[in-house]
Amino acid sequence: MRITKTKRKKRRQRTATTHSQKTLLKMSASHRIPQSLTLLVIVAAAVCLFTLNAASQNARQHSEAPYALIFGTVWSPDGRPVYGVKVKIRAAGKRAHWELYSDHRGEFAQRVAAGKQDYLVTADLKGYKPSADMHLQGGAEVTVHIENDERADIGLHLK
Repeated sequence: MRITKTKRKKRRQRTATTHSQKTLLKMSASHRIPQSLTLLVIVAAAVCLFTLNAASQNARQHSEAPYALIFGTVWSPDGRPVYGVKVKIRAAGKRAHWELYSDHRGEFAQRVAAGKQDYLVTADLKGYKPSADMHLQGGAEVTVHIENDERADIGLHLK
């Protein structure tokens, strides 16, 4: 029986593939990782995953605490929003607790604890430099009453 050239090529290709597979198996067998090291890596990965899961749950619980939001806008006497005015917010009967600045739209926002509480909001113009054509004075103090986790919108009108 005579073998044609194409059959010989196929046999050679099969043997070459088989030979390379055997070489790979020999190399992987000689470079195996000890079982104790594999176990150590698995345990370390499990501990890391557990720690990350606990940290993310703690962060979610912290961010899910109820809060109220005091949101407002600082207005000039001619009805335009004023940028860069210091706004002070304090719980009634206490010293200033938060100080923040109005943004380019004259707006500010502050999270406060949810629950029944009155807050006093004032605009502090100390150190504020208005444009040359504008002369500003602080307006009246605004009282914000918070009942629960809600948003209170206010306007601070300067004189």
